[in-house]
Amino acid sequence: MNTLLNINDQEILLNRFPKSNDKNLQAWDSSDEYVLNHLHSLNLSNAKIMIVNDSFGTLACALKDHQLFWQSDSYIAKCAVEQNIEDNQLSPTIEYLDSLTAPKITPDVVLIKLPKSNALLAQQLQLIGEIISHDTIVIGFAKAKDVHNSGLKLFQKYIGDTTTSLAKKKSRLIFATKNNAIKNNDNDHLTSWPLPDTELTIFNHAGVFANNQLDIGAQLMLENIPKDLKDGYVIDLGCGNGVLGLGVALANPEATVRFTDESYMSVASARLNCEKGFESQDRFEFDWHDCLSGYDYDQADLIISNPPFHQGKTVTDHIAWQMFHDAYRTLKHGGTLRIVGNRHLAYHIKLQRIFDNCTTVASNSKFVILDAIKY
Repeated sequence: MNTLLNINDQEILLNRFPKSNDKNLQAWDSSDEYVLNHLHSLNLSNAKIMIVNDSFGTLACALKDHQLFWQSDSYIAKCAVEQNIEDNQLSPTIEYLDSLTAPKITPDVVLIKLPKSNALLAQQLQLIGEIISHDTIVIGFAKAKDVHNSGLKLFQKYIGDTTTSLAKKKSRLIFATKNNAIKNNDNDHLTSWPLPDTELTIFNHAGVFANNQLDIGAQLMLENIPKDLKDGYVIDLGCGNGVLGLGVALANPEATVRFTDESYMSVASARLNCEKGFESQDRFEFDWHDCLSGYDYDQADLIISNPPFHQGKTVTDHIAWQMFHDAYRTLKHGGTLRIVGNRHLAYHIKLQRIFDNCTTVASNSKFVILDAIKY
């Protein structure tokens, strides 16, 4: 649904990505307005601004007159920014950065929308703390309900002196100033855990799903990995740390496995796990991408997935729909999509509608594994 943001004498047409007709899925919130209004009040001209976690490009569009360094873990967020910039016929000076890459300059301002997890916030704040000066203005922003003492302590640890604003429209700002007394000694935000019944250790960057332990849905899938793929081509769709694709690789030593996810940290984790777990990397491929958009028809013998049912903090089924449609297009005739999901999500209905078939492979009290074949 198109949403028109009127702010600081600008009218900006904003859409989520992919575009949705759901009137409840707005492309910006009151915390975006709050931080933009505050920045406008500072009357900063020609400032170099680093923007972190701008989900749909609200800040990038509103701050088009500045030199921008836009950083996100999300490929979908990058697509949204590019789409909204194009829809509004803007031409900002903008450098896109993945979540593990810092700008090569010292920004005058850093605007960071609080992510879902403190682990990811810590990683992002450490990166910011290493590139800013004592004069850099650092502002965090979020809905007030998402601003917690644990997050404020991370600003204090990685940046320096930290204060908060009054709440306005149920949103709050966080102000942090670099402090010489703060020492950033924690240089590694990787977590790791052993993969049961294998010799592999799974490494996870901060923004990755199930980065502290094996997800129970993934465990059920690993117990039901196909073992007869020979030299088949397999895609781990929405790969996360790559654990499902790694399971395929272990069970099928001749198969080629492609790991794809819209999270940059997920793809980086999958790549690291392949490098740590296998001597040869010749049969592994990696792609930071929006589902399988742009992939060729009739390409894969098997696609495996543990689909997400949320985008950021919004529960939605459109990602699963896109994954299943993309999988149908990308599979060879006779190829299989195998997914694991919570029972209550009723993925069998979607798969039956798209593939005209769906088979239950395994299940437990909470999860179900489903196969759909492209005939």
